Amino acid sequence: MEVLIVTGLSGAGKSNAMNYLEDMGYYCIDNMPPALLESFLALEAQNKINLKKAAFIMDIRGGEFFKDLERVLAELKKEGKPYRVLFLEATDEALVRRFKETRRIHPLSEGCTDIEAIRKERKMLRSIRQNADYVIDTTNLKPMELQNKLQMMLSDDEGGKKFKITFMSFGYKHGMPLDADVVFDVRFIPNPYYLKSMRDLTGNNRHVRDYVMKFEETQHFVKEVSALLDYLIPFYMKQGKRNLVIAFGCTGGQHRSTALANEFYEIFSEKGDYVERFHRDIMKR
Repeated sequence: MEVLIVTGLSGAGKSNAMNYLEDMGYYCIDNMPPALLESFLALEAQNKINLKKAAFIMDIRGGEFFKDLERVLAELKKEGKPYRVLFLEATDEALVRRFKETRRIHPLSEGCTDIEAIRKERKMLRSIRQNADYVIDTTNLKPMELQNKLQMMLSDDEGGKKFKITFMSFGYKHGMPLDADVVFDVRFIPNPYYLKSMRDLTGNNRHVRDYVMKFEETQHFVKEVSALLDYLIPFYMKQGKRNLVIAFGCTGGQHRSTALANEFYEIFSEKGDYVERFHRDIMKR
């Protein structure tokens, strides 16, 4: 059985994620005490539960029970039982806004403000986030974008056995992608935006891509970064990481970063790697 642990900050979108995971065929259990996970898996091992994949949403709503999560995950790892951890987060500002819009109370807000509760929770979850297989920042994600990202990360992954590389484009004016593992600033490349014929196009267009790639500095960048990633990827795999997000950022996220994400997607596809691409800000202006 494929086991996915879904956790993260309150208000970051775990309920929406659970709905999408159910649509993807996961049997979902919300707010399950971590200690009960071992019992659930014991039943599955005895063939008393017949499930292909299950997702367990565990967060600080569990109170004292939630403190068992790191211990339980350590035990599962020690016993060689496979699982993956999906961590959802957002900026402090976005979380405060969501709590105000929904008029809900943060689980840790007793005796303090929402922003203080959010920072306290972020500190409590720091270790879990650092060891998560997938981290998604939902600050700028629309519901459909979250769904697409979950499908991109989890579909056809053979229970997490494949090492997946995601090449992402983004615009600095829309904020840094917090779920990126490695970020390259490509604003040193001449900007097609200042050419009237290309302003309304994106890096998905062949003319824009040819323009970005024609510069000597771009070609040198692609060569050197490709070599760097070839060197780094085996070490990420050795550390047990399953999904590596490589982000390229330009000013708006439509032209240079998109063209470079596409270029690296094709380079590593030809090498036989399991790759995805995601243009976070391509539709934003």
